[in-house]
Amino acid sequence: MRVRQLSRDLVMGARFAFAGGREGWIRLLLTGVGVGLGVSLLLLTTVLPGALSTRDQREDARADHTYGRTIPRADNTLVIADVDTTYRATDVRGRVMEPEGSRAPLPPGLERFPRPGEMVVSPALKTLLASDEGRLLRERLPYRVVGTIAERGLVGSHELAYYAGGTGLGARIDPPNVARIDRFGSPDVPPQRSDPVLLLLMIVVFVVLLMPVGVFIAAAVRFGGERRDRRLAALRLVGADSAMTRRIAAGEALAGAVLGLAVGTVLFLAGRQVAGSVDVFGVSVFPSYLNPSPGLALLVAVAVPTAAVLVTLFALRGVVIEPLGVVRTAKPPRRRLWWRLLLPLAGLGTLYPLIGKGRDNGNFNEYQVICGVLLLLVGVTALLPWAVEAVVARLSPGPVAWQLAIRRLQLSSGTAARMVNGIAVAVAGAIALQMLFSGLQGNYTKELQHDVTRAQMQLGLAKKVPVDPVVGALKATKGVRGVIATGDATLGDRRQDAQQSTEMTVGDCASLREFGQLASCRDGDVFVVKGAEFDTGTPKLAKPGRTLYLDPSTRGDEEKHAEIPWTVPHGLKQALPRKSPNGATALGLLVTRGALPTKAVPAFWGTVYISIDPSVPDAKDYVRNTTARVAPYTTPQTWAATEESARFTSIRTGLFVGATCVLALIGASLLVSQLEQLRERKKLLSSLVAFGTRRRTLGLSVLWQTAIPIALGLLLASLVGLTLGAVLLRMTSATVAIDWASVLTMSGLGAAVVLVVTLLSLPPLLRLMRADGLRTE
Repeated sequence: MRVRQLSRDLVMGARFAFAGGREGWIRLLLTGVGVGLGVSLLLLTTVLPGALSTRDQREDARADHTYGRTIPRADNTLVIADVDTTYRATDVRGRVMEPEGSRAPLPPGLERFPRPGEMVVSPALKTLLASDEGRLLRERLPYRVVGTIAERGLVGSHELAYYAGGTGLGARIDPPNVARIDRFGSPDVPPQRSDPVLLLLMIVVFVVLLMPVGVFIAAAVRFGGERRDRRLAALRLVGADSAMTRRIAAGEALAGAVLGLAVGTVLFLAGRQVAGSVDVFGVSVFPSYLNPSPGLALLVAVAVPTAAVLVTLFALRGVVIEPLGVVRTAKPPRRRLWWRLLLPLAGLGTLYPLIGKGRDNGNFNEYQVICGVLLLLVGVTALLPWAVEAVVARLSPGPVAWQLAIRRLQLSSGTAARMVNGIAVAVAGAIALQMLFSGLQGNYTKELQHDVTRAQMQLGLAKKVPVDPVVGALKATKGVRGVIATGDATLGDRRQDAQQSTEMTVGDCASLREFGQLASCRDGDVFVVKGAEFDTGTPKLAKPGRTLYLDPSTRGDEEKHAEIPWTVPHGLKQALPRKSPNGATALGLLVTRGALPTKAVPAFWGTVYISIDPSVPDAKDYVRNTTARVAPYTTPQTWAATEESARFTSIRTGLFVGATCVLALIGASLLVSQLEQLRERKKLLSSLVAFGTRRRTLGLSVLWQTAIPIALGLLLASLVGLTLGAVLLRMTSATVAIDWASVLTMSGLGAAVVLVVTLLSLPPLLRLMRADGLRTE
């Protein structure tokens, strides 16, 4: 009987929602849109794990590395050259291929091998090459486009990638840049040990991004609260008891939530198609990636209506609905602080046992972390209504706009707090995460030894590739300020299986001065580097008249070449060691070109250091174009002062992508909430204008009504965010430091969203102030 009664009352509430006339439909539509925005983001969250997994599978399926294996030439082998490049800070994946038999493996996404001089490109690269933006890149890729790579051969819709046909690659094998393979795909590599700190980061990121969504959904189901109270009072007048009216109110909320599910599904499907044309922080996906997990989608479908019913019943717990009105229209009782403080304190108590655990004591308990972070963030939503009520009760009078705003906040501080709760939670979580990322960045950032003041790019040449033509072309390249070129080889005391060896660096005097401190230098000199750490072979080998041997063979050569003899000349000079541009300390012998026979040139690995003029736009791309022309199958390396962990960077990129979506949701939901508040006050606004209140005064009052709660919300969010960030840093055994610039940035972004929403709500506000708002049917 109870179940039947509950079902009947819920159905009646749903009928009221759908059959409430124009006002009812507007209220239901606003609720549906508000809930739908949250549902669409929840559905997006359910597809993220599958999308990331699909990207990884696509990347693994096209892997073309040998991982140290030596593969002989056969009918099923393919020689493939890695010619990845960069175009204006965007990575371009490039491969040049030469099949060695009829059964050579075909890369995923290709129907046939491109012939020499042809290439198959990704759709995004094809579009770029056809545009004016791709002019410099077209010069670097001297191939004719004959097709496009299918989706299964790409990791994202905006990926720039190509496969080109080549010849003579078998003679250039030099793993890993040029290698022979017999299949595509990663071999079974033992899984890496998971990093507890990175797992903690991922957990906190998901909680922080999803928490504002839940807050917005909870606020959206309470749209139209004042008009609903009048309807419930009318139901009491015709004989409904208090429990029945609450069940009917829950039915109305349930109807709005169900409509929100439908709206959210439509928005998600539309966004799923748009996702294929969007690139966020360098990450793009195909719509086919975004297939929700059935279990998670079912959880969203059940959780949202259930939450709507529970939130409505919770909101009505302190409301007395009588036949002649609702007690809520009177001044609400003063909010208590003690139980609101229990939530953040409980969160701190939950996280406290994990302090100092770091990465050396096993993984963090994920349920404990989620519970603690949730309690702290929920504490923001509990404390903000109390803070708004306590502050506005003590504000002094002022201009008319100020008085209107303060009085409205004093009568409905809970509604004002609900509007900015989502912003406050998002800002608190963002501040905590920013502190955590800033505190951990040093642990996942490696200082590189490159001296970027002496060179900004490095080009490594294979043996037997002449250096002089490359240097000449680079010096003539636009944007190049200077070029340093050297050759490196290993000297041994025997033709094979040398017991003693040392290093030799060859170049002109200007280049050798970058590797050692030379008192004087002219062509034909040979220098012995003295005092180099760990150099034990040079003093024994660098004896005038002794014959040493250089090996001219390259890695991957199938034929063994005879070593080249070289006699140490008389008149050796000494040089003090100096760090080279790449940060290594030179050792062994520094030899000018005149001291070597011509036949020794093939034994050296050429290295070119390039200094760029920063005032020349696209200077690095000009260097890459020159390299592609004079030294094919080699890629210049761009130097940086630091290098960041790829996993750490990917997690931070995921945070930026998710935060962008959450900020968009925040703005859209706030706008819907603001419009709903203005619609409910239409008659009041029209009445004030009819009595002579200036429209400018009412506009300023609306601005103050938004500015005061958001200022309090951001202050509270900063306190909670700093506390949570400090606790998370202590959990990872990192030093607690506050990045005030990030705190101000996060707070400023939250305030900017509210300001934009307020400005967008001004045109509807002006329309609501018209005299026809007083009309009553």
